[in-house]
Amino acid sequence: MVRIHHHQPRPHHKLILAFSILVPFLLTACQPKKGNKMFDPAQIAFSVEYNPLFDNQLYPSLLLATGNSDSPFSIQMTAPADNSVLRIVIDSSALNYVTIIQEILPHRGERYTFQPQIKWKYDILRRLRQPGAIDLTFTCYINDEEIDLKNLHIGYRTVNECPLSLVYEGRTYDFRWLFAAYVNEDHPQIEQILTDIIAQGTINRLSGYQNGAQAVRDQVFAVWYYALSSGIAYSSISCTSNPSPRANVQHIRFFDEVYSTRQANCIDACVFFASILRKIGLKPVIFVEPCHAYLGYYTDKNRRNIELLETTITSWVNFPQLDRSTDSEGMLTEDAFNRIKKYLSDKEITLYEEGRLPLDKLKLAVARSLFQKATEYDRETYNNNRIHFADTASITYQQLDIELLRRQVRPIN
Repeated sequence: MVRIHHHQPRPHHKLILAFSILVPFLLTACQPKKGNKMFDPAQIAFSVEYNPLFDNQLYPSLLLATGNSDSPFSIQMTAPADNSVLRIVIDSSALNYVTIIQEILPHRGERYTFQPQIKWKYDILRRLRQPGAIDLTFTCYINDEEIDLKNLHIGYRTVNECPLSLVYEGRTYDFRWLFAAYVNEDHPQIEQILTDIIAQGTINRLSGYQNGAQAVRDQVFAVWYYALSSGIAYSSISCTSNPSPRANVQHIRFFDEVYSTRQANCIDACVFFASILRKIGLKPVIFVEPCHAYLGYYTDKNRRNIELLETTITSWVNFPQLDRSTDSEGMLTEDAFNRIKKYLSDKEITLYEEGRLPLDKLKLAVARSLFQKATEYDRETYNNNRIHFADTASITYQQLDIELLRRQVRPIN
């Protein structure tokens, strides 16, 4: 007969058994259910807004000129507890890197507003020659808990597109000061241009304000003669495809675009000249009137006296074309000479016809005549509108002193 022994479990065996049953239950009970949050997203009311002034358009020129110092984005949320730790993560896009903003929200129930400084891909912004669109995702965390996310779909413009004025809620906001960003005295091509200016023989040195007002005029004329010799022609391409009906914008060529294409409209030429004048230490001014802009420059470093220059007059005579309009003896064809006779004195005409005025001297005489016309061309309108230029509240008439604007406006380079 087989005896069956019944063994009672020892006390510690009972504890182990009970613990093995309770632990999974406790772990399950302690974990929040899927979707549970410590903070209520509706209470925090996280929101992101792009400045409505810009009508959902991003302007790379504005970001590059100001260094993103005044962010167009606004973030708001309500603190769910005292000393909440806020973290905003902005995902990367074609135009920006991942950006993280972290702040302390001191008081429960208080509404906070932040303007995030997004880490833009500035090298990409500088090369934008086609408009497009980006999607930006903003994710909000409170005390490491993800609360909410917002998506913004924003159009972007080309870097050449300069907003002149924007209208919002019946008020006009002026942005013509942004012209100063297209003046680029640091452009590397200017060094070669200065070498060429000295080599052309119209001036021996570029000395800024060291040698008086006449020396300043001589330096400006040397730049003028260089522009004529380069054959810069007038060409207006101011229109853009900007979809905003509230935006008054203009396409502006950069310094190197004028240099390479030999084309410019009034503001393009002002930007080109002002860049070179700034490089040699002079103080250029861009005068903006309705539908036109012209250049000014101070003849003294204390800004007491100013001269004007209508830069588009460089297109009145094309020197490279003139060089190609010569016969076998190096004389201009009759048609070519007749086109420039109006810029010469009777004596100069006689000397040339007698063969005593070489072509290079003839071009120099034409250049001086055109320079004088360019100096006088805008004088009357400038005198008539000086009161408007002096009015800092005026939008249609502005006097943009590039040196003074450099305190807030960087060159786009």
